[in-house]
Amino acid sequence: MTFGPCTFKSTDNDAVPLYLSEMAPYKYRGALNIGFQLSITIGILVAEVLNYFFAKIKGGWGWRLSLGGAVVPALIITLGSLVLPDTPNSMIERGQHEEAKTKLRRIRGVDDVSQEFDDLVAASKESQSIEHPWRNLLRRKYRPHLTMAIMIPFFQQLTGINVIMFYAPVLFNTIGFTTDASLMSAVVTGSVNVAATLVSIYGVDRWGRRFLFLEGGTQMLICQAVVAACIGAKFGVDGTPGELPKWYAIVVVTFICIYVAGFAWSWGPLGWLVPSEIFPLEIRSAAQSITVSVNMIFTFIIAQIFLTMLCHLKFGLFLVFAFFVVVMSIFVYIFLPETKGIPIEEMGQVWRSHWYWSRFVEDGEYGNGLEMGKSSNQGTKHLYGSFEVVKKRSLNPLTS
Repeated sequence: MTFGPCTFKSTDNDAVPLYLSEMAPYKYRGALNIGFQLSITIGILVAEVLNYFFAKIKGGWGWRLSLGGAVVPALIITLGSLVLPDTPNSMIERGQHEEAKTKLRRIRGVDDVSQEFDDLVAASKESQSIEHPWRNLLRRKYRPHLTMAIMIPFFQQLTGINVIMFYAPVLFNTIGFTTDASLMSAVVTGSVNVAATLVSIYGVDRWGRRFLFLEGGTQMLICQAVVAACIGAKFGVDGTPGELPKWYAIVVVTFICIYVAGFAWSWGPLGWLVPSEIFPLEIRSAAQSITVSVNMIFTFIIAQIFLTMLCHLKFGLFLVFAFFVVVMSIFVYIFLPETKGIPIEEMGQVWRSHWYWSRFVEDGEYGNGLEMGKSSNQGTKHLYGSFEVVKKRSLNPLTS
């Protein structure tokens, strides 16, 4: 019973972000990719609403409907995948060059796609020369990519969001809500999750990835500190709150919602977007698999140890996650360059321009072992303006 959902979720998280990043125009890649996260948040909200009503079914068999209802989205995605078109990258990998060029014209909406097509062909040739992508991933020039593939999903789970989303009813019951009220509170946080993801779709290609990461981290840190203080003041260390005033519970839920909003427009969608857009073609599948594996492993670990941690640490649990939010925000501030507006096959320039990662990426190697754009006579002059902006941002972490 566990194998099916876990396999479905892992393959879905592996394939969909990469698919969207390869298909989307680079100017709108962030917004279109976060559509994946929006679908997830809507699914979570629908599940929470259904759970609220299924819990009212007499006889206690409503949980069977909640569990069996997972068949519906699984069936929709399975049938939908049968009619999805291949990406130009995958067509080129299989030698379908003319079909790939036709598809590229269609999804870009322009007739002249020769430069991007030549870059994709060059990247494909380079990737086909790699016999062992997993071993290749350990090479020095891929050190930045491997670091991000591990650290971003690792930090994403240590924001503590799964504590809220997985155990919201349990958490709200512990705070003092009744069973029905705790389920309704979970519906409220799910609604906030959806609304905040829409904010991320609007701003990711306008404000940039780094801004949303840092703003969301700051917001989550403040909310976790406030929630810890509120729960600690009322529960103490023995976990006995007595009679919990309604206004007090509302304050806690409000800050939890603000926390969920901070995650939903930063680490939630960007934890999938950024890894999917930074990997060169020859290591893309292997690196994305690492990202998904790290995410799933720590999702499992957090889910298993949360209740034990809550019993022993009580309000201190929120302080533990707040500490990791500080660490991950510092990591983003220092080590993550801005990737907004950079074509996915040109992303290697970002690492060459970064004050720290440039020491690992050799000159003339734009992530995939060659300078993209040199395959066409016109080069990449139309992209130099974007590269100059990225270079200025990346050379000094104080700029965002």
